[in-house]
Amino acid sequence: MSLFSIIDFLAIFAGALGGAAETARDERERYDIVGVVGLGLVAALGGGVTRDLLLGRGAPLAFTDVRYLLFALAGAFCGLLLHHEFNRIARALLFIDAAALGLFAVAGSTRAVDAGLTTVPALLLGAITAAGGGAIRDVIAGRRPSIFLPGQPYVLVALFASAVFLGLRAGGFSAQWCTIAGCLTGFIFRMLAVKLNYSTRAVSRIPKATSASDG
Repeated sequence: MSLFSIIDFLAIFAGALGGAAETARDERERYDIVGVVGLGLVAALGGGVTRDLLLGRGAPLAFTDVRYLLFALAGAFCGLLLHHEFNRIARALLFIDAAALGLFAVAGSTRAVDAGLTTVPALLLGAITAAGGGAIRDVIAGRRPSIFLPGQPYVLVALFASAVFLGLRAGGFSAQWCTIAGCLTGFIFRMLAVKLNYSTRAVSRIPKATSASDG
């Protein structure tokens, strides 16, 4: 497997582990094993499946390459077994998640461009691939999707990673360098947001701009 494939499968594993562990620690709903594993799979694979269904080019990749399902299942069961130790492994998962964010965004945009879509749809499908799984998991679990709430930027970083990839591709750079640049963009900006503890703000709480006529 290539380095990108390894990161891709590790990302699936990490997404399933994190999704399952978070679900298992939900004291309000108290999910059983089906709920924990099922929501872990949704968190890991939901974005890619949604992208492939929107593209309408055959069965989703997660169902045609069994490795995606195997890594997702392994991650979900690890999350089920290790949810009490989640805080101890969260830092390692953060690095994988940061690498996966850019990779998923670039992968989504690549599949969109290969399907003949233009830049803006490819940009959106990159973000859907990166963040869609977590949003679908939250909806199924009866929660407001966290990607739409104030917090550390995730969708914005995915959009930026896809934009860098698509911009360099339009500029005539090789696919390899475009992919590397997009993935590094996602990783660096995700880690910077964590390091600087940067969070988005609720629009309703942004102060109104004061005009000259207001004195």
